[in-house]
Amino acid sequence: MAAGVAGSATALNPDQQPNYARVIVRFKQEASTVKARPLAARATATEAADVAQVRGTTLGLRHDMSLRARRSLDTRTHVYTATGMSSVELARRLAADGEVESVEVDRWWRHYSVPNDPLYATAAAGGVTAGQWYLKAPDSTVVSSINAPSAWDTATGTGVVVAVLDTGARLDHPDLAGQFLPGYDVIGFSNSSSEAIATANDGNGADSDPSDPGDWVSQADIDSGRLGTSCTKDDIANSSWHGTRVSGLIAAATNNGLGMAGVAYNAKILPVRVLGKCGGWQSDIDAGMRWAAGLSVPGLPANPNPAKVINMSLGSDGSCSSTYQSAVNAVTTAGVTVVAAAGNGVDNTDPTKAGGIGVGTPANCANVIGVAGLRHAGTKVGFSNLGPQVSISAPGGNCVNATGACLYAILSTSNSGTTTPVAADNAYNYTGVGTSFSTPLVSGTVALMLSINASLTPAQIRSTLMSTARAFPAAAAGVAQCVAGNSTTPQQECNCTTSTCGAGMLDANAAVKAVVPTSTTPPTTPTASPAPPATSSGGGGAMSGLWLAALALAAIALRWPKRSISRR
Repeated sequence: MAAGVAGSATALNPDQQPNYARVIVRFKQEASTVKARPLAARATATEAADVAQVRGTTLGLRHDMSLRARRSLDTRTHVYTATGMSSVELARRLAADGEVESVEVDRWWRHYSVPNDPLYATAAAGGVTAGQWYLKAPDSTVVSSINAPSAWDTATGTGVVVAVLDTGARLDHPDLAGQFLPGYDVIGFSNSSSEAIATANDGNGADSDPSDPGDWVSQADIDSGRLGTSCTKDDIANSSWHGTRVSGLIAAATNNGLGMAGVAYNAKILPVRVLGKCGGWQSDIDAGMRWAAGLSVPGLPANPNPAKVINMSLGSDGSCSSTYQSAVNAVTTAGVTVVAAAGNGVDNTDPTKAGGIGVGTPANCANVIGVAGLRHAGTKVGFSNLGPQVSISAPGGNCVNATGACLYAILSTSNSGTTTPVAADNAYNYTGVGTSFSTPLVSGTVALMLSINASLTPAQIRSTLMSTARAFPAAAAGVAQCVAGNSTTPQQECNCTTSTCGAGMLDANAAVKAVVPTSTTPPTTPTASPAPPATSSGGGGAMSGLWLAALALAAIALRWPKRSISRR
């Protein structure tokens, strides 16, 4: 159901009904019925109705169906309806007709207004009055917003599976109800040691339960050494519920009067748990990528719901390893788009680690859509890494103010448990910042694109995202220019360029509109239907008198008065 429209969120639009079809058909100039009964450009409504119905009757007879003409758009283009099939099926069948130039579903459009999810407009409970500012139409204040509402006019992610390789997810979150497909927990798959079991924090190794048990780290964990040398005192923190937050940004249920809105709210999330306490092994992540894409992984069961998009809000320093690149190549060859975070500088006093110093891996691997983070004003947010491997930038959250609520945070679904989870907890995080949250905004947009055009390749998706990106704003006074590569000083907020922050700012609406198919392509090479016999007296392919008489009788029998167009 369209956002902002009262009614069931699962109600079908008229153009999606299984037993009612409505299509727009354009006949070829040389079609026999076009030549036999031309339609004048200034024909009356009655004349146009007669001609359209004659053409529709003839077309329907060739395909053993009954077509009813609804209106004419020009001399060769008419709207037809039929029953007993869907619009997509009717379009597919008629597209194979030799006299048809093009055919497309006559789609039902709705007015789109603000979703009724309360946090979309404002998150007053968390002090973030801007609400989900990052989804809204950009303006002079929220320059980097991605314009999701306009994209929803065209696509909502239906039929697309997005894999979230992360800490798992709270599958019982009310605002994510019905959004998950059966995923997998691969932690410990490549290393079933006691250390791996401790990192997983769920008492076992790899299994079919991708739920997030919490990834908190305590001083006792560090002192015990049970988590190995990968964990240090810098990792001591409460549970992040990171995978749940990422999942909500992609596909939180929308227009349900609850919580927040997801970018691709009709897509499905495939949770793949690859991170536990302090992180996870690259080998587990590689296995998770391949499993998510539906590829065979020895020792793991087949994935019955392969993803078309893999979101990786994770990474590490250094260049892309051959193992990572091999996994990326395998899944992209399988038609899966990989979106990864550029990374967050962890120390703004050390130039080798400061925000904006080098793109992390796997975002720096070839064939990956690397995502950097922007402030609401369109400048690079201080923590975001940057460099030539970035494909595009998206909102990453920033607070603006030194005290009080984080005004331009990226809010999302979460859990209120500080260590173990609270069951069925309808909780939200109001302070999110990081390229981890820029990335799912891009992944959600990719899902929107694929839901309207499933034939897109990963390369086409990346190219379209970049070519439709909005230009970065003019350099802000008093803000330094972003510099690619290592800098002698930490790069915090800086003015983006195409060599540092990618092609521009993510524009979900422009990306979706750019991939809308112009017409229905027949599944096979059309076979021309035999034309009615022509007369022997010339007339440029005129039909026989008998054929014309039949068409005339059909027109008389099916004539109807002028009427307003149906909203079906």
